Amino acid sequence: MFKRFKVLFNRDKCKGCELCVNFCPMKIIEMDKSSVNSKGYHPASIDADNMELCVGCTSCALMCPDCCISIYQLEEGEE
Repeated sequence: MFKRFKVLFNRDKCKGCELCVNFCPMKIIEMDKSSVNSKGYHPASIDADNMELCVGCTSCALMCPDCCISIYQLEEGEE
């Protein structure tokens, strides 16, 4: 059995610097071009279909200068 992870972004704190995009080894993080946050930036996000590709390395969270990213390991059966 392999581990699954869920990545959560604090969209209102994100300033769109794209460091998380550049440091994600799986290249699954992208900037949400369809919406802007309360500061007027396109926030980082992961498409729901790509979330299962996350390996839980925490590179994105470590690189985020504003601590906008949280990563959780999912238990069996948890979504």
